[in-house]
Amino acid sequence: MLGPVILAASRSDRLRRVISAAPVTKPVVNRFIPGESVDQIVPIIVDATSRGLELTMDVVGEDITTPGQAAAARDAYLELIEHLKALDLGTRAEMSVKLSMFGQALPSPATTLNGEASGPAAAFQGGHELALANVRPVVEAAAAIGTTVTLDAEDHTTLDSMFAIHEELRKDFPQTGCVIQAYLFRTEDDARRLAAAGSRVRVVKGAYKEPASVAYQEKAEIDKAYIRVLRILMEGDGYPMVGSHDPRIVEIAQELARRAGRKPGDFEFQMLYGIRSEEHVRLAREGHRMRVYTAYGTDWYGYFMRRLAEKPANLLFFLRSVLTKN
Repeated sequence: MLGPVILAASRSDRLRRVISAAPVTKPVVNRFIPGESVDQIVPIIVDATSRGLELTMDVVGEDITTPGQAAAARDAYLELIEHLKALDLGTRAEMSVKLSMFGQALPSPATTLNGEASGPAAAFQGGHELALANVRPVVEAAAAIGTTVTLDAEDHTTLDSMFAIHEELRKDFPQTGCVIQAYLFRTEDDARRLAAAGSRVRVVKGAYKEPASVAYQEKAEIDKAYIRVLRILMEGDGYPMVGSHDPRIVEIAQELARRAGRKPGDFEFQMLYGIRSEEHVRLAREGHRMRVYTAYGTDWYGYFMRRLAEKPANLLFFLRSVLTKN
């Protein structure tokens, strides 16, 4: 019941100011977001990879309102790639990007003289071409150091654009991954389309407030949908990435992989930094590829609020910290 309320709060500027100013907030946020700069995050990367873990790095921030901000987001990822190059980790450290950060929601620059959209952006609203232009150099730079990029899924109105950009990038960089969200009705069809040789697909339950017209609302229905989608991916020819902290989902994923004839290196688990950290290490020790989704940056509010919405234990952790802080 609290999930939709917290998700709504994630869009409130007033609550953003209140929560950001609270003295207790920063120590709690640090559980999920271990740094604000590349220099702060590099030791986290080194430590995790030394323990057999892999990472996908996310520079947090989504509320982009100008092309200049979108370019700055691009440059932040390019700076990260320069640091990863020096670490020489290859695919053990990849990146996750939200196209909203690259200008996807901005007015499209591709217009005709009469003001109508033209070119590949014509099928979409907003800055589809701008996002593609900004994310391409990030994907190119990642490929140059032997790693890759995964396109994160956002709310359902952005997905056709995201999938189109994914398809375009894969023409030159077939290792580019994408994310699908099990709670959306469309996702089983998306999974069938994407479960092809060479594809990399992360499946998550979903963390945006979506209407009942497009998404399952009950946890039990979402869990069932997740397993159906995961089965499609495991039985397909691509590379599934299991984004879940649910112990039952982890067990089912292992069984579906076994039935599909997949070895531990033929798929991977992904979990968030700061959540079930002992499980990260356990799965890695068992020989599984275990990738930790690690976010950093100063614009952490939206990311943090979705982490609270996803799991009641996260909210309880935050509230306990607030109530016990002197």
